[in-house]
Amino acid sequence: MLENEDSDYEEFYRIKRLPPYVFAEVNKLKAKLRHEGMDIIDFGFGNPDSPTPQHIIDKLIETVQKPRTTGYSVSRGILGLRQSASRYYKRRFDVDLSPEDEIIATIGSKEGFANLAQAITAPGDVIYAPDPSYPLHAYGFIICGGVIKPIAAITADEYLAGVKAALAEADKPPLAIVVCFPSNPTGKMADLDFYKEIVALAKKHNIIILSDLAYSEIYFGEAPPSIFQVEGAKDVAIETISLSKTYAMAGWRMGFVVGSKRLISALARVKSYLDYGAFTPIQVAACAALDGPQDCVEGFRDLYKNRRDVLVESFGRAGWDIPPPEAGMFCWAPLPKGLEGMTSLEFSKRLMEEAGVAVSPGAGFGANGEGYIRIGLVENEQRIRQAARNIKHFLASIRQEAAE
Repeated sequence: MLENEDSDYEEFYRIKRLPPYVFAEVNKLKAKLRHEGMDIIDFGFGNPDSPTPQHIIDKLIETVQKPRTTGYSVSRGILGLRQSASRYYKRRFDVDLSPEDEIIATIGSKEGFANLAQAITAPGDVIYAPDPSYPLHAYGFIICGGVIKPIAAITADEYLAGVKAALAEADKPPLAIVVCFPSNPTGKMADLDFYKEIVALAKKHNIIILSDLAYSEIYFGEAPPSIFQVEGAKDVAIETISLSKTYAMAGWRMGFVVGSKRLISALARVKSYLDYGAFTPIQVAACAALDGPQDCVEGFRDLYKNRRDVLVESFGRAGWDIPPPEAGMFCWAPLPKGLEGMTSLEFSKRLMEEAGVAVSPGAGFGANGEGYIRIGLVENEQRIRQAARNIKHFLASIRQEAAE
C-alpha cells in the first residue's frame, strides 16, 4: 500500500460514510500467517468449496464455442434465462412471475441489491435493516446517502416486533424494510405468517420490502417460503435470489431480482447505464442449472447438513457449544463460555494466531453481532475435526491464562 493511500481515498464523500471494514483486519492477519507458512483452516468466508455440477460446466463450454455468444449481452439478462427463473419460482413456490417485467438477471444478487438501493434511495431516506445481517443490507443504502435504522434480528419474531415498535415511534414510515431469511449470519428461518405480517405493514404504510432469499435451497428442515407466496406482495416487494450457493456457482456471479414491476423497471433503468449483463455463455449455463437435473441441489444440501452436524458435535466436545442453524451455510455462535469479556474481533484474531482457525467476528454484521462468531460450513469434515482439536487446546490454554 502506498504511504498516503488511506488518507487519499478517505476524503471522498461516499467512502467517508463507510466504517472501517471489520473483516479487512481479519483477512490481513490471515494473509500474513499464511505467508509465514501457517496452515489456516478457514471458516471465515462463505465461498462454496464444491465444484459446479458438470452439466452446467458442459453447457458453458458448448455455448462459448458458438459464434456471436461472446459479444455484449443485455443488462436485463437474456429472455431464456428470465424464463428459466420464472419456471423455478413456479416449480418451487407455485408463484407466477412474468419474464418480461417482473424478473431481471443480475451479476450476482449482491449487484442487484446494491443497484436497486441506488435506484430508489434519496439522501436522508430511512431504511429499516436487520441487525445482525449481511453488511450490504445496510451499507448498500448508506453508500447512496440513506439512513439506516438497525433493528435487532437474531430471530424473525424479534425482527418483526422491532419493526412494529419502530413504526409506532416514527414520525413517518421508512422508505424500505430489508428482510433476510434464511438469515446470513444467524441461520434462522421465517415462516409464511411472518411474510404476511410484514407485507400487511408495508401496504398500510406504503413501504417497499426488499427480501434477500440467497439461501432458498440450503435448509435442513422445512423449505423456506418466498415473500411472493403472500397475496399482493408483488405490489410492494422485490426479492433477490442467487445461484451462488444453490449450484456452487459463486464465482460465476449469477442472480436475479424479481417482483414489483415498478421496482424492476427502476433497477433496469439504472443497470442500462452501468452494465451489459453477465457474459452470455454464463447465462445460458445458468438456464441449464435452473432447468436441468436438481439432484445436485439436494446433494449440496446434504453436504452442508453433514458438515453442520460434525461441526456442532466436534466443537461441542472441544468446549465450544454451537447452536445448529436451521438453514444456510453458516453457524452463528456466542463466544465460548468464560470468554464473554473478549470482543468478537479479539477472539477471532487470537483463534487464528493460536489455533490456526479463521472465523468471522460477529461485530462485522452489526452492533448486535458483538459477542458472536460466524462459522462457515466451507471446510470438509476432516478439516472440521482438525479445527475442533486445535480449538480444544486453544480454549484450555486461554482459560488457564485467565485463571492465573
